[in-house]
Amino acid sequence: MISDGTTAYVFYTAESFKAPNWPEDELVFHLDLAFDDVEAAEERLIGLGATKPAHQPGGEHWTVLLDPSGQPLCISANA
Repeated sequence: MISDGTTAYVFYTAESFKAPNWPEDELVFHLDLAFDDVEAAEERLIGLGATKPAHQPGGEHWTVLLDPSGQPLCISANA
């Protein structure tokens, strides 16, 4: 579990999880994360096992990454 005291995220292993075939499959869950330094965040997340797919629908607004299980997430600059 990750929490900042006001919001909590709980992550667990689901033995039957099958990564979506993104972008074809509809996502049942999506996470958007904002960073002061998007390039550094992207580098760090890739270093932790994320991958960057070729399909990038956000243009210069956001970047799609796939977590190690294949679940898409988006990173962008803090507003």
